[in-house]
Amino acid sequence: MPITPGDTPRTPDVQVGPLDLVARVDDALAVQALAFGLSQEEIGVRHHIVLRHLMYPGCRAYGATTPEGRLAGFVYGMPNDRAHWWSTVVEPYLRREDLDGWLDDSFVITELHVHPSFQARGIGRELITTITDRVPQPRSILSAIDVESPARRLYRSLGYQDLARQVHFPGAPRPYAVMGAPLPLRRRPVPAPETD
Repeated sequence: MPITPGDTPRTPDVQVGPLDLVARVDDALAVQALAFGLSQEEIGVRHHIVLRHLMYPGCRAYGATTPEGRLAGFVYGMPNDRAHWWSTVVEPYLRREDLDGWLDDSFVITELHVHPSFQARGIGRELITTITDRVPQPRSILSAIDVESPARRLYRSLGYQDLARQVHFPGAPRPYAVMGAPLPLRRRPVPAPETD
């Protein structure tokens, strides 16, 4: 599905396309470490988690790369499965809101990160719309730190709404919000051409 003019990144030399995340896992985790503030120990733990996720049916990844092959950002996700760890943590919070049906027939955005030197250029928007445009599920869910942030504003602009807040993941120092959106994600309105 083509990207509309309102979704193209403001860094035209960065290209978004399928990413061999197994081969580029170290590059992706280096981006995530900078964007999310991870320690070396956390990177080591996430390395194994990412490789395990990539074995799940329907898991897919996209990257934003420069002409030199530098990874400017990445996204990966998979069809949700209630047996997966993430779902088991968020299910009670969603059930409390009578929204646990969102865990069925949804595509989960597992990770979305853009290198700090490439942020605020539309790359995250293109990554998330590109991956979700290519899935058969009718909706998408994700979790984000439960504070007002550029990431939360991006997700809201795409149609994601809060489903549950103050979600506590074991070992995470800050609470998260679970957000959901119907697919396809909302696009920015394309400005109407000027008329005389």
